[in-house]
Amino acid sequence: MTTREFWDQHAATFDDEPDHGLRDPRVRDAWARLLLPLVPEASCVVDLGCGTGSLSVLLAEAGHDVHGLDLSEEMVRAARAKASAAGVAVEFGTGDAAHPPHPKASFDVVLARHVLWALPDPAAALEEWVSLLAPDGVLLLVEGRWSTGAGLTSAQTRELVLGVRAEAVVTPLTSEDLWGRSIDDERYLLVSRR
Repeated sequence: MTTREFWDQHAATFDDEPDHGLRDPRVRDAWARLLLPLVPEASCVVDLGCGTGSLSVLLAEAGHDVHGLDLSEEMVRAARAKASAAGVAVEFGTGDAAHPPHPKASFDVVLARHVLWALPDPAAALEEWVSLLAPDGVLLLVEGRWSTGAGLTSAQTRELVLGVRAEAVVTPLTSEDLWGRSIDDERYLLVSRR
């Protein structure tokens, strides 16, 4: 089974996880409080590996010009339906987050949640992601090292980002409000502004 087929099969139930679907107002509000202050006003944002588009829609509702990209056609279909239901315009496309088909220096913010760890060459992907940023652009990564052993530690992700940027500020994400339940693994936000 290919990666695309795997995610196509999981698209229908992907939003069942509280932090994926953001259906619980408490969880949705926690993500808004976390991310919105980090995104400059009226930014052009690319959400790489956007899944069903929950964060894309959240950012679009806040007035940002959002472009979502996901490998799975079924995820993108769900994301388009979600944006339509919310009454916001988001440009969703199907493609490989490791090699985004966007012009260099075309975004104020590059956002990826739980994507970097799953890529075959995270360092190469980060180089491409950073190339998408306009001067003074912001890189926002939500990652983790999960109880299954999968993922990247914050130290690993910080080291990867410092290979392509001068700053990598890590904030642990331990609040139950973000995940809809208590967690016992490492989850974090990495912000890089330069």
